Amino acid sequence: MREQRGQAEAIPPVRAEDRPSVSYDQAQPTGPAQNDLVISSRDLYRVFGEGDTAVSAVNGISMDVGQGEFVAVVGRSGSGKTTLLNLLSGLDRPTSGEVTFQGRDLTGLSERDLVELRRRHIGFVFQSFGLMPLLSALENVELPLHIMGTSWRERRRRAQEALQMVGLGARSRHRPYELSGGEQQRVSIARALVTGANAVFADEPTGELDTTTAASIGAILQEVARERKATVITATHDLALAAMSDRIVRMVDGSIEE
Repeated sequence: MREQRGQAEAIPPVRAEDRPSVSYDQAQPTGPAQNDLVISSRDLYRVFGEGDTAVSAVNGISMDVGQGEFVAVVGRSGSGKTTLLNLLSGLDRPTSGEVTFQGRDLTGLSERDLVELRRRHIGFVFQSFGLMPLLSALENVELPLHIMGTSWRERRRRAQEALQMVGLGARSRHRPYELSGGEQQRVSIARALVTGANAVFADEPTGELDTTTAASIGAILQEVARERKATVITATHDLALAAMSDRIVRMVDGSIEE
């Protein structure tokens, strides 16, 4: 493992909202082609509120994450981990700075195009699993494909393959309440992968799991990065999970620790 380090700077003026809106497909790479670079940020800031009540959650972060890399973002609660993940995944917009995905600038995309980007290229795994309680494991995994308009036969095939990948092929008909916490998180990972996502963002994926089950989830995330060549970025307090990553990024008060 290696640690990423950086330095905070003074908060610059807001610039992101002034950029013209373009679609992800229209956006052109903003720099030299780097075939293995998936996600990049430059001078990334996120400030909530204004004036004396302003809170700076992310302070001038610049980082690069390559294809098939497994990165763990660690730090105390309130250090900015989740905010950083939201910015890198296009769930939130920076106050200023730039985020690129596969060389294309996300900060100028419309909300509609950001939604389309997340549907097709990015998967999410949450601490609380986020499964639909009345749907089976298979139907939960199928859901992103259903939203994309994928045919019934194709989405059923791909969802079953994704469940088999996480070791739940035989549990595909079970509903969430019939599954253990670890099994529910595996379903969540399968759902994140079923669209063929280039990147997976996992926010505290082992936070509600016991040590043994957490280790199995870490092993699956390792496999996602190494075998499927998807970029994996997780925010975690779980030091055992962080130790399984390729690189640890330590955050303190919105900045990457020196």
